[in-house]
Amino acid sequence: MARRRGKQTTDDTAVVAPPAVEGVRHAGPWDSSERSPADDQQYIDLGPLKVRVRVGLDVQLPTDGEGGDIGSVVLVTDDAAIELRAFAATRSGGLWDEVRDDLILEVERLGGECEQVDGIFGPELHVRVPVDLPDGEKGFQPSRIVGIEGPRWLLRATFLGAAGLEPSDEGILMDALRDVIVDRGSDPRIPRESLLLTLPPNATPVEPGA
Repeated sequence: MARRRGKQTTDDTAVVAPPAVEGVRHAGPWDSSERSPADDQQYIDLGPLKVRVRVGLDVQLPTDGEGGDIGSVVLVTDDAAIELRAFAATRSGGLWDEVRDDLILEVERLGGECEQVDGIFGPELHVRVPVDLPDGEKGFQPSRIVGIEGPRWLLRATFLGAAGLEPSDEGILMDALRDVIVDRGSDPRIPRESLLLTLPPNATPVEPGA
């Protein structure tokens, strides 16, 4: 029997290559049917999101409001961060179009500026929202909001800090986004329903603003 190096396990069982993904997600992020953390110890299992961490990233799990629910994970570098949130969606897609329109209206309500541009994952938003600086002066918080749709889910990634001020399609935060695995589960869910995260062992949720 012919064998190819690197394609056999020690018990002579053929290794199955992961399925190819077409479109904007050809290099990730992934659905759980497309990729698995397997034995990669750099992955943290947060339930609906599997996040691969690396040197230079700090992982924070802020809670939403007083209920203690964890709706997002934030990956932080020295001068930038990315917030990841996952939502249930329909098979037909199109949720990001609706959410993006709502975000534009919210930015306008806050007196901010919002520009829609074509990014590597499709339409994305570059946002500047007015904030009060620690010294009492007025300033702006820049962010880049990216929406990525998969099988019955929407992953929203918000780049903050330097990554929001000067958007780039390269770097440690974009690599982290590409590595994300979304596990929506099979339960019926309402479109836009937040896929709440679960704490991994030895982790502690962070209160908002902490």
